[in-house]
Amino acid sequence: MNNKKTVIRFFTIADYEDEEIWLHNQHMSGWKLVKMIPPCFYIFEKCTPAKVAYRLDYKNNSETSNYFQIFRDYGWEYIGRCVGWLYFRKPSIEMDSERDGEIFSDNESRIEMIDHVVKTRLLPILIIFLCCVLPNFIRSIETNDPLTTVFTVFFAIMTLLYSYLIVYCGLKLRKLRKKYRND
Repeated sequence: MNNKKTVIRFFTIADYEDEEIWLHNQHMSGWKLVKMIPPCFYIFEKCTPAKVAYRLDYKNNSETSNYFQIFRDYGWEYIGRCVGWLYFRKPSIEMDSERDGEIFSDNESRIEMIDHVVKTRLLPILIIFLCCVLPNFIRSIETNDPLTTVFTVFFAIMTLLYSYLIVYCGLKLRKLRKKYRND
């Protein structure tokens, strides 16, 4: 019997809450997360099904020396890091209240994390799109050389992909920010 499995699943920078729920459901099904490999590979190990809270925090290598100790003090197990995101879990039996299942003490901290994601992930994607992808797409359309057809198709696909990701992530992060501001 295989005690490990690899699952391919893609989450954007704005889907971190969905990823937490998905990881919780995997654990409820008897698979605990052991490792993430960018961009979308999750390594799971067979375990006893249990209610376990999974939480993600985005630090992008900006955590301090006390950061991990604080999590340990509150009963959170550090699982690993993947493209700036830090993964933690805590069994529900160790939680006295619903608040024990959260890593943020207030909504302002959640909003700060969202702002950090926007500044360090979404804005660079937007800059790459505006400075590299879009100008090359326009240049490939304006060129009449038959060899540029391949580049035109490539940059058309990249333009659509970047446009979708920027709009999707921007709107979803804005919605999350508004949700936490109004709570």
